[in-house]
Amino acid sequence: MTFTYGAYTACLQDRTLDEALDVLALAGLHGAEINTGGFIPAPHAHVDALLGSERARREYLRVFEDKGMALTGLTVSGNPLSPLPTEGIGHAHDLRRTIELAGKLGVRDVVAMSGTPGTDAGARYPAWIVNPWNGIDLEILEYQWSVAVPFWREIDALARQHDVQIAFEMHPRNLVFSPPTFEQFLDRVEPTNIGVNLDPSHLFWQQMEPIDGIERLGAHITHVHAKDTAVLPGAATRGVLDTAFDPVPEDPALRTPTGIGHHCSTWPADPAWRFVALGEGHDVDYWTRFLTALAAVNPDLHVNIEHEDAAFGQVEGLERGARTLLAAAERARV
Repeated sequence: MTFTYGAYTACLQDRTLDEALDVLALAGLHGAEINTGGFIPAPHAHVDALLGSERARREYLRVFEDKGMALTGLTVSGNPLSPLPTEGIGHAHDLRRTIELAGKLGVRDVVAMSGTPGTDAGARYPAWIVNPWNGIDLEILEYQWSVAVPFWREIDALARQHDVQIAFEMHPRNLVFSPPTFEQFLDRVEPTNIGVNLDPSHLFWQQMEPIDGIERLGAHITHVHAKDTAVLPGAATRGVLDTAFDPVPEDPALRTPTGIGHHCSTWPADPAWRFVALGEGHDVDYWTRFLTALAAVNPDLHVNIEHEDAAFGQVEGLERGARTLLAAAERARV
């Protein structure tokens, strides 16, 4: 088998599905990953209509076929374990619906996040424990795992029922944010249908080496986001766990969107790191080695660009990323 190269359409949410697929096709890509809930809206997939109608599902898949594109994943990145009423219950509902929809559409991959509970049963907000060298933090983590384990065992069974593979993005502010924390998840949950979405961008800024992570995780990698990060000189004094951010700018022209109606906080003037278009942080040679390492552990992967570099427009950023990714794919012969 060979890889399918595509893109996650969240950065094109101001376009129709047809328009978004045209952008991907013109960039030389052949796969599309669609958002279906969680933190950001889902304008490219009307989930209720698709769940309720076989005809709607046929017509939806025909859109991809007519464009020469494959539907290679549904993404529902959220926090289904959050104690916030605006997050946890709704995101868990979105996750269950997405798994059911993926099964009905014949889509193998559902991209999700492991989530973050609060510190205890009475907590109002999620709490990410990152360095539990003292006993209190370890106690919090044990409570959080006690929430996560039964939830994800239930979700794993649902994925198994619908013949779907969930792929965790190892994202900071989640219980699973690194290869070792995914291994903890494996030990505690013993899943059959939950693996890893290898997104190197979040490993880069935590100062991990994604290729080493690929070798460690092996066949647990079931999906890939092609996304880049530049670690900047500010890291020398800020470190990569910097908290010196300001609120979202009041001026709409200065905001960095992460989806319709969602924006990043204001970054420091000299940040430790930032997301960049694929190729702006690491060159084609690096991505060639990255793809080669992936092929060695799983030769049947969907590799989708995720564009979040505010220095480039939506289409320009995707096109730049596609040139880098496809050049690397040609060199790696995967």
